[in-house]
Amino acid sequence: KRSIKEALVFAAELLPKLIKEDFEIIDCQEFPYFPCFTAKLYSTCKKRQLVITWHEIWDKYWFQYLGKKGIFGWMVERIVSKLTERNIAVSEKTKKELERMGVKNVRVIPNGIDFKKIDSIKPSEEESDIIFVGRLIKDKNVDILIKAISIVKTEMPDVRCLIVGDGPEREKLTMLVKKLELEKNIKFTGFLENYENVIGLMKSSKVFVLPSTREGFGIVALEANACGLPVITIKHERNASCEFVRDHENGFLCDLSERDVAEKILLGLKKGKSVRKKCVDIARKYDLESIVDMIESFYNEVRS
Repeated sequence: KRSIKEALVFAAELLPKLIKEDFEIIDCQEFPYFPCFTAKLYSTCKKRQLVITWHEIWDKYWFQYLGKKGIFGWMVERIVSKLTERNIAVSEKTKKELERMGVKNVRVIPNGIDFKKIDSIKPSEEESDIIFVGRLIKDKNVDILIKAISIVKTEMPDVRCLIVGDGPEREKLTMLVKKLELEKNIKFTGFLENYENVIGLMKSSKVFVLPSTREGFGIVALEANACGLPVITIKHERNASCEFVRDHENGFLCDLSERDVAEKILLGLKKGKSVRKKCVDIARKYDLESIVDMIESFYNEVRS
């Protein structure tokens, strides 16, 4: 679990450095909450506008994450939602969750990708059929992907899957791979610091799988689309990547079951080349240049 201490120390050390500057607008992302209070103090002292950008709302998930102690996270999240009337949500899902908390006039501005940079990166020499990129935590449901690979293997004995990332579930997932005798089919790369290496591996794969049930946006799925990969993800109310993954266009939506994920993987491998252009076209709409224009327009409204 992430450390509260780090967030508190960062928030405390931020103020003396921030107060020396004179910004017209200060935009603070909501998580890990405490820097938002520093930003609020700055905006009050300097009489400047405060914008908070929300990537996701945890709400009752706090209790699932921390048990009874989750009440503190739940309360802090709600207090932060009252700090300003200028709020940005990166998805419609997050906007609706903010509105349920009583926040009004939320502007949706999605996350963006550096399309030109992604386009310039060459494919890796290490090829695969399926790739996952993300933290190895329970919400990502990588165990479902591994079980799905076991099913896919019955039709494709040499199927190859890369799992890129690290996290607290790594040991359990490694044991599951051994239990299902998939050592020759699934490779864990661990955490890769170099962004170009990650994109290169995506470009050398055929299908991207994101079996997560909780995504504030799911930018990694958009990056996969930019690499020409159809995205297979879970149809779930807390998975915001469903907002841009269109079923049978730039990807496939499925239930949280290894059998359905396996079926969609096989479908994605079959139709991958035919949907490649659609994947890239949809990802291009989220290029940083377009998103920056949206943010700049919002800032101009805030200034006036």
